This record gives sequence, C-alpha cells and structure tokens, in this order.
Amino acid sequence: MIHTSKPWLSILIPVYNVEAYLRECLESVVLQIMPGVEIIVLDDCSTDSSHQLLQEFAEDSIVPITILRHEYNRGLSAARNTLLDNARGDYVWFLDSDDALHPGAIAELQQITRQYLPDLVLCDFRVWREQQRWKHLWRGENHTATFAGAKQQLLTDPLTLFEGIYKERNLHIWSKISKRSLWGSDLRFPEGRVMEDMVVTPRLALRVQTYFYQPSVWVAYRQREGSILSSSNQKKIDDMSIACAGVLELWLKHYPQLSRRARFYFSYFCVKTHICVARDMRSLHKNPTPDLSVYRARFFEHIGWGKRELFTEYIKRGWLLRLKRFVQEY
Repeated sequence: MIHTSKPWLSILIPVYNVEAYLRECLESVVLQIMPGVEIIVLDDCSTDSSHQLLQEFAEDSIVPITILRHEYNRGLSAARNTLLDNARGDYVWFLDSDDALHPGAIAELQQITRQYLPDLVLCDFRVWREQQRWKHLWRGENHTATFAGAKQQLLTDPLTLFEGIYKERNLHIWSKISKRSLWGSDLRFPEGRVMEDMVVTPRLALRVQTYFYQPSVWVAYRQREGSILSSSNQKKIDDMSIACAGVLELWLKHYPQLSRRARFYFSYFCVKTHICVARDMRSLHKNPTPDLSVYRARFFEHIGWGKRELFTEYIKRGWLLRLKRFVQEY
C-alpha cells in the first residue's frame, strides 16, 4: 500500500485469539473513521480464526486496514511495540481487540487535538460485561473516570498529572492517547511481561508537558473470562509484584517536590496491587497463609515508606476501615 500523506492519528490494535470479539472491535473503529486516521492491526500468531476474520474484514472494508503479523507468538507487549514502530500518525491510540470505541470518540478527539495540541489526552471508559448486575451499576461501571483533576482544559503541571492518574488508579494505556513523538525509540512495553501498562504509563506521563482530560466515555472495556486480568498464574503474580518498581524513584529524580499527597495516592495504588498479589497467591496455591515476605519487601521498596509513614497517611485521612482491610490482607 502506498501512503500519500501523513495521518494525524494511528489506531493500533493487537490481536490474539479473539475471534468472538474482533469484528465488534473493528466495526466500532471503521464506522466512525475519517480522513487522516490509519488503522493498523497486528495478529500475534493467533491459533483460532482471528487472522482469517481479520483478512476478510479488511477486504470488505471501505477504509484501508494495514495488517501485520508476527512469525511467532510474542505476547501483548511485543505486539504493541511492533504496532508502535509502524505507526505514522501524530497521535497513537492503542485499542485492545476485545474492546470497542464509543461512537463519536474519534471526532471528539480530533476536535481536542486540533484546538489544544496536547501531548496527552485522557478519556473515560465503561466496563462492558456479558451480564451487568445492579452492583456493577452501583459501582459506576457505566462511566469510569481515569483522571482526578481539571476537566476539558489544557493542563501543564506534571505533578498534578501524576497525582490525578494514581488517585483514580486506572493506568490502562488505551484510555490515554499520546503524541507519537513522546515515545521516541527508548520507551517501549516490556516484552515477556504482563501488567505492562503499570510499567509504561507513568514513564510516558513523565515526558508529557501538556495534557487534556476529556471526561467522556470513549472506550468500552470488555470484562471476559480468559483475559489476562481475569486469570491467575505465578507469572502474572510475579510481574504484578514488580510493575511499580522504579516509578517513584524516577519521578522524584525529576520532581523532588512531589507532594506527600501524591506519594500517598501512588502508595495506595501499590497497596491495592499488593492485595491482589496476596489474594492471587492464596487462590493459586490453595493456601490461606502463603509466604509473602518477598512481595512485602518489594512493596515497601516501591513506595519508599515504612509501615509507620504509610499507616500515618491512612490515619490522617480517616481511612481506618481501609487500613484494617490492608492489614488483614497484608
């Protein structure tokens, strides 16, 4: 395919064994496509009919779709890296192939990027379940925020960005559309590891000078059995336990004035992660008291505080019940 002009947006979709969901994902993009948007899809050696479905969809599509394929399965991080290396757009938007874009999302994004030219755009999402129950509605899953801070205006304070992301605790890369130039050649997803967004997002944010939070639901995030987050195995546990390594140290190196409040929200994110590690260890090994000493040591290394400092921050906020829960899981 000969490209005649540089696109303003690259939508990057990694594919692996998602034949049941792929068409919905692709249609959600194609139905709202506009000039200047390229769609690049990479099949990471699916063993189901995903690749065939992808080829058939591309042949019938009224807009061009670039299809890439790995020679062997390399995992989500490697798939995203390959997609990024092939992206030509001024902005890149990663979309998982079992998720979907909400109607009007691309047009709304274009309006923001044209008017403000931000390095980063943050959007909200909804949780997409096969069966939605009242408890899901009560949790607000139809509209989940990704940033705690000023809305619909150009922002420039990096410390507010750090705090706002960690306060909401939603680090998914697909809710953050970024300038391709931020990535350079030295920022990539860690190959061979899961929980990769927890590694990459804070490092991407560190490069951001201007950002814009649009509190609109742009992504439908599917919850399904068999996904990485819904499964439990030792590798996932180990990767999760090191995903926050070096984040605080890196940010403090650039911004030593990072507030205790911002540090606490980061620490609380690490707390929630450690609780997931502990629960997964108990479930996986069928052991109510597994050895968590290595994971506890990593946790405190990541937050840079000891028990007294962390517990004091809980108490200052009146989070006694949350502190009790943490101690119980700890």
